[in-house]
Amino acid sequence: MGRTRKRSTLANRAIAATAALVLGGGGLLAANFYASAGEGWSGGQQDQQEQQQFGSVALRASTIDCPEVADGLPQDMPDRARGEVDLELARIDNRVTDAYQRLAQSREQMARDPSFAENVILGPLRSERLASIQRIADAIDRVGQRPDGMEELAPCTLRGDDEQQNQDGQDGGQDGQDGGQDGQDQDGGQDQDGQDGGQGQGDQDQGGQGEGRGNGGQAGNGPVAGDFVDIRTVQPDVRRPRAQGDASTGSFVSQCGRNENKKFNPDNVIVAPGVPNGAHHMHDYVGNQATDAFSDNRDLANGRTTCRNQGDRSTYYWPVLRVQNGQNDDDVNEDGGGKDRNVGRILTPAAVTMNFVGSPVSKVTGMPRFLRIITGDAKAFTNGDANANASWSCTGFEDRQLKDKYPVCPQGSKVVRTFNFQSCWDGRNIDSANHRTHVAFADDDGRCPDGFRAIPQLVQRIVYDVPPRTVFAVDSFPEQLHKPITDHGDFINVFDSRLMDRMVDCINTGRRCA
Repeated sequence: MGRTRKRSTLANRAIAATAALVLGGGGLLAANFYASAGEGWSGGQQDQQEQQQFGSVALRASTIDCPEVADGLPQDMPDRARGEVDLELARIDNRVTDAYQRLAQSREQMARDPSFAENVILGPLRSERLASIQRIADAIDRVGQRPDGMEELAPCTLRGDDEQQNQDGQDGGQDGQDGGQDGQDQDGGQDQDGQDGGQGQGDQDQGGQGEGRGNGGQAGNGPVAGDFVDIRTVQPDVRRPRAQGDASTGSFVSQCGRNENKKFNPDNVIVAPGVPNGAHHMHDYVGNQATDAFSDNRDLANGRTTCRNQGDRSTYYWPVLRVQNGQNDDDVNEDGGGKDRNVGRILTPAAVTMNFVGSPVSKVTGMPRFLRIITGDAKAFTNGDANANASWSCTGFEDRQLKDKYPVCPQGSKVVRTFNFQSCWDGRNIDSANHRTHVAFADDDGRCPDGFRAIPQLVQRIVYDVPPRTVFAVDSFPEQLHKPITDHGDFINVFDSRLMDRMVDCINTGRRCA
């Protein structure tokens, strides 16, 4: 996919509503939130008129909240059922996306007919999800023990604007403390990108942060002003476990570029193998260039890599970051892009660091080849924050990490996304039914759960030079409304054995290697 910018029909028809955010030293950041004609933004005149004409029901119903079916899968699901199960899970995601699109187009009908949502959106969605759940149970039953109770996960509900505002406002945007997982910043909060750290000269006014009702955004489904916070108002919150006698204190850096060659696709080979557009949002890729929905382990083993050391053919991917300034990339009419309400110009990172580090309490063992790890939760806005793990900050302020807010950085400071991947492995499996339970996080002291062993922890740091006076957001499933808490990263280990052994030796002997 190319990167030539163009102004889309959507942007040309956009209705701008301005929310004031402060950018220290640079004065006022005019955050333009666009919504396509007919959708409106509840902070703007059109939505006020709609509310007067049609009542408040349409404004309250903003997204669809569905239980995560993958969480109901048995941990010992037979491998022979996995392909069919993954396909049905992807179909369930497709049905939720379709239902959200109907919801977004049906505000007037919902306001006029209280039964519209149940009859036209939620009822059919429940039936479709139930059919897929039953096919999942049948697939498992053919080769193992049929799971019980999964049918209870079929119904979905509507989540309203008032619920979003309450959730967004909790903890004053300082919910970045995630049980210590975000607290392992390896650069000590120092700016490594040649910047001066941006110490926030100028006006400290916080005007405009309180606006945020409605769905806003250039595509009409986020972000909103309440999704942003001035990083200087956030208290330092990084905590690091203290190293003990048998700690593995070294590190290993794999240099794989910044996706300068612009490899994007909306697939997710871990969660939805064999399903095009399985993510419903666009991913940045570095490392293995053979990665798409149809890649198997042989494809990955033979794929080209952007990593400087050719012994690392691993796949690293994450949702793209876009600026929403009325301009769009070439995917504005494509799956994962505009068709899934992900619009705006894709930003190429200014820096990407893949740093593998050790354990504060033990030596590490090598990761098995083709180990798959997902960190964070692409559906955390509706699922809750139990698996949310990505964090946001600014260069010069990385002792302050945010989970549920985007940072507004001072002049001269850049936006930073950090993914601290799981550092404990069950010693047996390279994947699991829900793609999570074969790996785990260490506890606050750095110890792995019983039955797990420490492996090199991938700490992925992505830095962006966000243009001033622009709103930005990660791509997401449409119903997740581009919330920062939905950020996530994916990793498939395709190190060759020789390089993995070198990594482990460097980490266990306290050396810093690349």
